[in-house]
Amino acid sequence: MSDQLETAEHPEQLRRVVIEPLTRVEGHGKVTLLQDEDNHIRQARLHIVEFRGFEKFIQGRPYWELPVLVQRLCGICPVSHHLAAAKATDMLVGSTLTPTAEKIRRLMHYGQTLQSHALHFFHLCSPDLLFGFDDDVRHRNIVGVIEDHPEIAKQGVLLRKYGQEVIRLTAGKRVHGTGAIPGGVNKSLDRGERDYLLADIGQVIEWGQGAVELVRKIFLEHLDYHLEFGTTDSNMLSLVAPDGSFDIYHGGLRARDPAGGTIFDHVDYTQYEDYLREGVRNWSYMKFPFIDSLGQDDGWYRVGPLARVNNCDRFTTPLAEEARQVFMAVGGGKPVQAALAFHWARLVELLHCTEAIRELLDDDDISGDRLVERGDMQHRGIGVIEAPRGTLFHHYEIDDDGLVTRANLIVSTTNNNQAMNESIRQVASHYLDGNRLTEPMLNQIEVAIRAYDPCLSCATHALGKMPLEVSLVAPDGQVLDRLEKRAGDVVCPVSG
Repeated sequence: MSDQLETAEHPEQLRRVVIEPLTRVEGHGKVTLLQDEDNHIRQARLHIVEFRGFEKFIQGRPYWELPVLVQRLCGICPVSHHLAAAKATDMLVGSTLTPTAEKIRRLMHYGQTLQSHALHFFHLCSPDLLFGFDDDVRHRNIVGVIEDHPEIAKQGVLLRKYGQEVIRLTAGKRVHGTGAIPGGVNKSLDRGERDYLLADIGQVIEWGQGAVELVRKIFLEHLDYHLEFGTTDSNMLSLVAPDGSFDIYHGGLRARDPAGGTIFDHVDYTQYEDYLREGVRNWSYMKFPFIDSLGQDDGWYRVGPLARVNNCDRFTTPLAEEARQVFMAVGGGKPVQAALAFHWARLVELLHCTEAIRELLDDDDISGDRLVERGDMQHRGIGVIEAPRGTLFHHYEIDDDGLVTRANLIVSTTNNNQAMNESIRQVASHYLDGNRLTEPMLNQIEVAIRAYDPCLSCATHALGKMPLEVSLVAPDGQVLDRLEKRAGDVVCPVSG
């Protein structure tokens, strides 16, 4: 039935149920359900209801401002935008990074992924997993976790704190730092900073192992349910290293089909436009990317921890590789498609980040003094990185004065847009259809969305086909002017 929930005939005759706001996610969104008189669900859609125009805001700005400007998209994953933009500007200035610059950026990125994964799992999702989806709403939150599982809550806080410290020492600040610049970085780590981080890394790795074991037990205790809930077979897209191993900073694009077959592999990400397209719908500000060769109906895909762990051939750190093999065994030789398996894969990645941080802290290149290299200027720069939430594309074009003339961002959550809609349709058809809707039932829709760790603020850059009204308001509240964009892409003044 879920395939029928994309559209509904005569929606005006159906009862509309709205979940707004979506809770325990970053940004603003809502879900609408259309239900007939027999309580059957006829439509389920995730709507992104905020608009942000960074792709337009940055036009006309000098390229060297981009790594600092675009990270203002978000306070949760600013490092990801910072580094993706920095990689794009590396291309603009014709740079090949020095070993110190690349390793400092990698260290920064591992710190970002560690803190983001810890925040999402322990603070936002663990209440559902520890207490159940239908637990009392007053208890089903981080305060309940602190009360009932204080040690788990403490470890989540301290894991995130450690990741934030890594970011602070590599980027200058915990949020919206300035460490990466076109062609390199502006600082390395001295011996004291390395020793400071090394002092706690053993404990941090141990906590990472504990987190993986916790989510493994939760998942396996009700394996059949967790394998079914919100599950939809999908293509998967991620970066992989040249040897096929896991890499979240650099690599080639790999896409696999639901059975694990290769669609394309080791594709140069600067050629992404030859492989991916972006569709739009008239009910969301967020685009719907798809693999061009498969078409919009069949070419949608998932990104993020689930895609990365399924797609890579191995992890380069021993504890994470051991955890990956346990995880992959659940799929019986095929990609693990369960939506809730995102949490398990996310914590395998978290463990890998802790191990990788230790390796980099023991590498003397991290304290080198060759920080920047530049070559011949170019007019096109593309940077792609694996943000905590998935593959992130930054594409810029500049003029002869170094001013941005075009920008295109395909954000992780945008890449997962169709997949999130498919998951909520699956939940709606399997668990809500025919029932009188209650808060615990509606929370199941949110659980499916939270599995993807969406960053809705980051994802809303394009108007698409949705109508939009913009008002210019004076300090005294008087409306000076208004423009309305109608569904047919017509922009016209609005009297008032």
